[in-house]
Amino acid sequence: MTEPSELPFEQARAELDEVVRRLEDGSTTLEDALALWERGEALHRRCAEILGAAEDRLKALRPDADPASG
Repeated sequence: MTEPSELPFEQARAELDEVVRRLEDGSTTLEDALALWERGEALHRRCAEILGAAEDRLKALRPDADPASG
C-alpha cells in the first residue's frame, strides 16, 4: 500500500472516500475500523497539505489581495 505522503491529491481523495464508505457501512471488525480510521486520518492530512500548498501558490500570484476576503 502506498504511503499517503506519496499520493497525488486525486488518488488520496478517492481513497479517503472509500475509507469513509467502508467505515459507514459498518461491516468491518473493530480492528479493521481502527486501521481504516488511521489511514483516513493520514489521507486527510495529505489532502489538506496539498490544498494548502495550492492556496499558497495562488496567494503568491496575488500578493496584493486582501487576506480577509478569502
